[in-house]
Amino acid sequence: MPLILIGEYIMTNLLELKNVSKIFPLGGIIRKKRVIAVDSFSLEIPEDQQRIITLAGESGSGKTTITNLLLGFIKPTSGEIIFRGKNLWKLKPDEWKTYRREVQAVFQDPYESYNTFYKMDHSLITPIKKFRLAKTHNEAVKIATEALWSVGLNADEILNKYPHELSGGQRQRVMLARVFALKPKILLADEPVSMIDISLRADILKIIQRLQKEFGMSCVYITHDLSNAFCISNYIIILYLGSVMEEGDFQAIIKNPKHPYVKMLIDSIPKPNPKNRWDSKVKLQDVEIARLEKIQGCKFSNRCSQAKKVCREKNPDLVNLIEDSRKIRCFEYV
Repeated sequence: MPLILIGEYIMTNLLELKNVSKIFPLGGIIRKKRVIAVDSFSLEIPEDQQRIITLAGESGSGKTTITNLLLGFIKPTSGEIIFRGKNLWKLKPDEWKTYRREVQAVFQDPYESYNTFYKMDHSLITPIKKFRLAKTHNEAVKIATEALWSVGLNADEILNKYPHELSGGQRQRVMLARVFALKPKILLADEPVSMIDISLRADILKIIQRLQKEFGMSCVYITHDLSNAFCISNYIIILYLGSVMEEGDFQAIIKNPKHPYVKMLIDSIPKPNPKNRWDSKVKLQDVEIARLEKIQGCKFSNRCSQAKKVCREKNPDLVNLIEDSRKIRCFEYV
């Protein structure tokens, strides 16, 4: 198992992505195209250091692909995903079962997360039985009832209803109740509040925070909305075209971004002040076109107003900044 030495304390990684890349081939017989969705991405989730990590970036940055890689839905083209010291794709069946329990997800659309043919009791009680968390059906119902109560729902009002009979906020709470019941080590929250009424978003975020603290659970929070992540996150990784542009302490990066892309991303957040108006337009290259191009230098060079000759010729490495322990991919700091 990978070890990290901090002073005299040895910390092990629960889950680790090591230089993971994912390439999707596109159609074409003569000139085959491909999309590099994730490019040499690394992530460490320590066993004994739980935190909420935000993966942020605009559409097409690779956030959802990383989620699917972490869930084992797709295999990486290159690199390794390591769980408790073992390659994810070499786990034995019983080890896969442990992984499925310890890495749970809450998705963007709470309605698509359910089989509409079954009532809500099926969504909660089935995984409790599958992972042998209850010896009897009645015990499973009790666990489900307590889990619903923990997220502010009444089991008598929820378990016998179909998904379409619940509101979006209720469906998302049921998904979080399943997390409460299974008590995983890692929660992957993929845009969990983007389709929820704005008045309920704070409640969902508070539940995620409480679950994380209560169970000593790490959370990977995937979003394009930095204002939501600001409320709960400790650490942020900002992606562009599948590569990390900047990562580090959330507060430090939001308050003092250094990479040109990160500056642009943060400047795009609307300010709650009617006197501060957007009075200029920025013309940016289409992201989908950029993903298909073979970019020789920095991936952001075609959109960066500060790009130099070297930026278009070479791709900068992700380097550590000593002053605040952040990582950045930019020739200004290499």
